[in-house]
Amino acid sequence: MQALPAQDRRWVLTSVNETLDATIRIIESTDRRISIFSSSLEPAIFNNERFLAAVKRLALGKPFVRIRILITNPARVMHNRNPFVQLARRLTACIEFRNVSEEYRNHREAFLIADENALIYRVDSSKWEGIADTHEPAVARRYLGLFNQVWNSSSVQTERRELYV
Repeated sequence: MQALPAQDRRWVLTSVNETLDATIRIIESTDRRISIFSSSLEPAIFNNERFLAAVKRLALGKPFVRIRILITNPARVMHNRNPFVQLARRLTACIEFRNVSEEYRNHREAFLIADENALIYRVDSSKWEGIADTHEPAVARRYLGLFNQVWNSSSVQTERRELYV
């Protein structure tokens, strides 16, 4: 993947490596909030040491950080013993998981929104093709609205048992 300039940037993602690089770059540019909508915390991204290190630096290095994660298929996360979930156990003050309620379980997309400004979006969570943008507030707010709607309808207690968080 080409190096990003300091300015805003949009690019097309076509592989897991590009998606991982974009995810890390966006997390590293985040000041306070990350919202993640994922089918099963895909191991190629969420088990990656670089990803985990970036999240840990954000959570420990900046005040008032909030990382929220919605998962549509929690059984796969449990099966994979995801290191991100283990990290969240140690950083409970700023990382929170919820399982997506039944009414939203058919959403196939996956996305990450940072500070209501940057985003990574994949129309189909089973594929790596998507877009990343470091400055697209209108689109980021649109997906953050969907995220908040799903978040508010999803249960806290259920995911704590199912994810062992």
